Amino acid sequence: MSEQSASTLLGALRDAIAFEPGSPAGNLTIGRGTLDARPLHVAVVENFVASGSLGRQESQRLAALFGIVATEKSALVLFLDSAGAKVSEGLAALGAFRPLFRAGLEAAFSAAPIAAVLGKNCYGGASMLAHLAPQRLFSPVTQLAMSGPSILASAAGVSALDEMFRAMAQASISPKARVEASAANAVWDGSDPSAWLREALAPRGAPDATLRTRHEALRMRLPKGADSAWEPVRRRDLEKLYSGYEAREADGVLAGHGIRESGDESFVGIVGKAPLGITRAWRFAEAVWKLADDPPHRLEVYLDCATHAGRLEDEKAVLTEFIVDMACALFALGRRGTKVGLTVLGKAGGGVYVALAAPASRVASMHGADIQVLPGSAVAAILGESRESAPVFDEYRKSGVADEEIRLGILPGMK
Repeated sequence: MSEQSASTLLGALRDAIAFEPGSPAGNLTIGRGTLDARPLHVAVVENFVASGSLGRQESQRLAALFGIVATEKSALVLFLDSAGAKVSEGLAALGAFRPLFRAGLEAAFSAAPIAAVLGKNCYGGASMLAHLAPQRLFSPVTQLAMSGPSILASAAGVSALDEMFRAMAQASISPKARVEASAANAVWDGSDPSAWLREALAPRGAPDATLRTRHEALRMRLPKGADSAWEPVRRRDLEKLYSGYEAREADGVLAGHGIRESGDESFVGIVGKAPLGITRAWRFAEAVWKLADDPPHRLEVYLDCATHAGRLEDEKAVLTEFIVDMACALFALGRRGTKVGLTVLGKAGGGVYVALAAPASRVASMHGADIQVLPGSAVAAILGESRESAPVFDEYRKSGVADEEIRLGILPGMK
């Protein structure tokens, strides 16, 4: 099928649900539809600019729709043709995506029926939104990944114009590869999508149980020998934060418990300078899902990881699902009464930040922490220029990426 098949799918979707659009808000159009006389909410996100389509305006409107869906437990059809957050808006886009993804989690955990239909591009935050739906319908030309081909090429140290690498990348994130990875994915065959929508919007079991089962299934995609033993660890930042603590670390994942003036609390974290791949993401989610069996009163999440991995081997396994799994585990724990907080120890950004910040009731940043929408190299790959700077806390607060600052008199993340 031609490159036009993504827009053809959108046309078929509009016809199948008798879509009645409202006034557009940037790249987002929200409206109504029906399926078998059943009313539907509909959100269409289209990719009019290369730097991403989800900025402040779109995120605020879409978050409000997710809130309605969660309250009403009404059906939502979400069409996504998006390169993710508007990188050109910088921290403002990241700060707006934080409440958007939380609203999406609330809708998903409300058991509201959600179906995701995908256009040509579905990268970064857009791919995370797509995985809030139990099922996804791909166009024949959809590319779904945390990182698009240009970022994957940059991470591999090759030119984005390298034909051999582009072919490998496109094969790794193609609809065929995604269908092979999960039975929840399907490719549109050109027919009326009504039958697929009926199945995708059918009632399902309790979201907590379903999502934990999905987490267990993700274990099968991990490379062999991925489990490392937990080792006791001492960190100078933890020594400043707690009057006493016990911590262990494995594969760059931190877990333990400590004592503050306000009482005992459990903690987990993602630390180390390496970008987050599927093994660390799954290990983190596993530690949190286990806490759900006996929820602690408080859980502090620590983050010192600038971004997700831009490796083909992680994208082949659908890195997005592993990152969304981390968010679902934390959100499920919060629903069981645990007060979840996030502290950025050093570097943070992109989907890794969103997955941990969205379920948190409070985000704190250590003095000197570096929070960016994406690392400078990834921004340069998208915009053709780097916009690296040294943000100060006031910028984090104004953009909504952090709520408070912690000063300990040590370097962030120092051991």
